[in-house]
Amino acid sequence: MSDQTSDQTAEPSTRTGPTFTLLKYPEKLAIVRLGPGAEIPQWAESASLFSITATATETSLVCATRSVPTKTPSIKPLTAFQVRGPLDPDAVGILAGLLTPLAEEQIPVYTLSTFDTDWVMVRLVDAAKAAEAWRQRGHTVTEAVPAKPTRDKGRDRPRGERANRDKSSGETKK
Repeated sequence: MSDQTSDQTAEPSTRTGPTFTLLKYPEKLAIVRLGPGAEIPQWAESASLFSITATATETSLVCATRSVPTKTPSIKPLTAFQVRGPLDPDAVGILAGLLTPLAEEQIPVYTLSTFDTDWVMVRLVDAAKAAEAWRQRGHTVTEAVPAKPTRDKGRDRPRGERANRDKSSGETKK
């Protein structure tokens, strides 16, 4: 792991290897289960972390908790921690090193990887305990500045118009 991708510290730790800075986001998030091939609902609001994952058996969203309908299957409220990146895509053991202290503390985790970094989500009630577990291992946990929520204006157009949008001109093909 290069010095560019981790925060190497000389502080004593009960763990050997690289230490990281984790950014704790204040927004309350949810992981929402939708059916396979489901459209993104109008109520889905983005936050500092917004993700759509589709498999053959389900579509899942990570979105702001505030607008998730009560009867929609979801895991909430969650707190997200971002590993300060960008991380080396060939690095080995980053998540193992971050998740082991949480497993030892019996904290359930939900992870997500992006091109630049990894995210770890924990239940809101476990956020302080997770931060302390990481600090005990030599990692740094700091408060993050959240992104302003946005809504995809493209969701206001009929599906066919979104799919047929000409990427070069921004105009809709007829």
